[in-house]
Amino acid sequence: MMADSPAVQAPIDPREQPILDKLLAVRDNLSLLKQDRTTYIRSQDVMSLYDQVIEQVLQLNDVRKDNRSQQSRVDTVLDDCFQLISLFFLTIGKNNEAPAVYSMTSTIKRLLDHLKEAAFYSAKDLDSMSGTLESLRENLRRGSNTYPPELLTLLEARLTKCESLLHELQKPLWNLPASLTPIHEKLVSILRLIAAANTRQKFPAAEVKSLQEQLWEIQGTQTDGKFVAPDGTIPEGQEVVLELFGRCLKWAGIVLEREGRIDERVQPTYARLLDIRNQLEKLSLTQAWSLRETDLYGFQRQLDRIDEARVNGEFVDHRGEPADLHAQRTLLYLLRRSYAYIYVALISSEPVSEALLPIFNQLQTLRKCLIEVRESGGVSSPRELYPYSMKLNSIDNMRVDGKFMVGNDIPEGQGSINSLLAECFDLCYELRVDIEDKESKE
Repeated sequence: MMADSPAVQAPIDPREQPILDKLLAVRDNLSLLKQDRTTYIRSQDVMSLYDQVIEQVLQLNDVRKDNRSQQSRVDTVLDDCFQLISLFFLTIGKNNEAPAVYSMTSTIKRLLDHLKEAAFYSAKDLDSMSGTLESLRENLRRGSNTYPPELLTLLEARLTKCESLLHELQKPLWNLPASLTPIHEKLVSILRLIAAANTRQKFPAAEVKSLQEQLWEIQGTQTDGKFVAPDGTIPEGQEVVLELFGRCLKWAGIVLEREGRIDERVQPTYARLLDIRNQLEKLSLTQAWSLRETDLYGFQRQLDRIDEARVNGEFVDHRGEPADLHAQRTLLYLLRRSYAYIYVALISSEPVSEALLPIFNQLQTLRKCLIEVRESGGVSSPRELYPYSMKLNSIDNMRVDGKFMVGNDIPEGQGSINSLLAECFDLCYELRVDIEDKESKE
């Protein structure tokens, strides 16, 4: 049985018990489907379970019509179901459908919360999430006539919460003048590099000292403790950059003093977070070929539990005592980094069913190779194009009436694959024309 999402458990209304039982059964079925690697995930299986979840949401709304604020174990199991359904939508290639918004907003909300807590980030960090939230809102608009209003209202609330938090984080950076932006971004980068070095298996003292020296160089550019613009004026926004600079110096000193030794009282939490971060890092290297989006669920839930086990925002030991500052900053860094890997995996997910991903990945590799050939000056004879043409023709011959079939199924992502195939054929044609032009001139 899968453990619940972290949440406060309250007594359950007897009228909600049948709903809970049904949701637990759906969650178990989703879990079994997720673990089955013998075949690809079929759209109809996911949609059937999705319909069952929505049916329970409608019943729950009816039970709670006089008390909308009520919370119980039903909500935590429902959250698990929606999280899994959302990841399944990505797995079957329905990335631009409304339910896929759920898992993305979960991860973005965590990331924004942690950026706010850590109190250091650059405009570039926020730009990516801003663009993602815009595309998610567009997905909701497109689904307004397709999905039930109960689901859309839930997703709208989650999206609005993320947008509000993003706006709050963007505000301090809006007043940062152009002359201070490069310094601010450099400081954010240094702080992160120190944090990463701090979690290495063997502490790289020389690397951290080098980063500390870069901070001293930045300090050397100050005049009377202020950063000066090229025209000699003192730009506004000093306090944001100076505060960050002070934190960088302090953190470098603490890290060099501790040399990677973590507070023993939170060593088990540190080991768990380090292991999760390392697993996600490995996954990120092979993602296009091996990742099933539902694999991220287990990581999300482990991180959620660690995050929500904190007391007043602090990591605590088994007695409830908070760890020291070095441990707090180190654990928060690992937590945030892990969620960041999940975020990148989600936004990198292609709108193609996992059944067609092998073909899609082959075409992407072919496209990349053909572009590299073109940019390096093309080919010297038509013969050099034979391997590419043969591979493209073999993929093209897989189609039945213009569609890539798996048994009797037509998996999601036909448009993406056909577009990629056409682009590869165009690249081959361009290279062939170029070599024919060269030969005719000679």
